[in-house]
Amino acid sequence: MRKIRESMTPGIGLMKRRLEKEMDAIALAVSEIAKKYDIKPETIKTLETKYHSDAGDWYVALGWKEEKAIVQMDSVLATITEIKEI
Repeated sequence: MRKIRESMTPGIGLMKRRLEKEMDAIALAVSEIAKKYDIKPETIKTLETKYHSDAGDWYVALGWKEEKAIVQMDSVLATITEIKEI
């Protein structure tokens, strides 16, 4: 008889976050904006940060020159899920 192996994955509240700190989220957001818009990271200013504990997402608002963007990131996977220009 063949056994089926069940894989158990913890819920988002129990998973280890890769973006644990606000500074980790800011660094990833600034890096992505610098690459996407071909600008120097030093010219990018952090306007606001917010962590959504239910979803496990970081939101980082950045500004440079006359432009602004909000970068949404998954804190568990350390990936950018959306960049919204405002």
